[in-house]
Amino acid sequence: MFDDVENIRRILVEKKVIAVVGLSANWWRPSFFAAKYMQDHGYRIIPVNPNYEEILGETCYPSLEAIPKDIGVEIVDVFQKPEAATDVAKSALAIGARVLWLQIGVINEEAKQIAEHGGLDVVMNRCVKIEHGRLLGGLNLFGVSTKVISARRPRWLVY
Repeated sequence: MFDDVENIRRILVEKKVIAVVGLSANWWRPSFFAAKYMQDHGYRIIPVNPNYEEILGETCYPSLEAIPKDIGVEIVDVFQKPEAATDVAKSALAIGARVLWLQIGVINEEAKQIAEHGGLDVVMNRCVKIEHGRLLGGLNLFGVSTKVISARRPRWLVY
């Protein structure tokens, strides 16, 4: 598993095609704004969700296996419950992905072991958007570079 800065940076620099499993078309969902951010920073986003036909201008696929091989998925980013990650790890291996990325709160040791034994790099319990902003520059709040990473809304202090 890769939790060190250099390996996460290497993954984000080298791998540019991300299949987002569980991507929602609803703009207020974390999966949407993380995928939109990555797309805006030069990554190709491949949506995987059986409930949609298109998200972010890309064809949405019902499963990882339904993605055409010529797309060349490199990272499988998981926005699903931890229990689903085991099957996603198996599918990531089947399609030839190189990285299994489990988002914040998605912790599944079995999925991690399956992916690692299959030769995949694994990043677990980290947000791809936050890591990109932290390591490659792009931290902002409403378009303003703040250099701050936080899941909390800013609180204005009265002086």
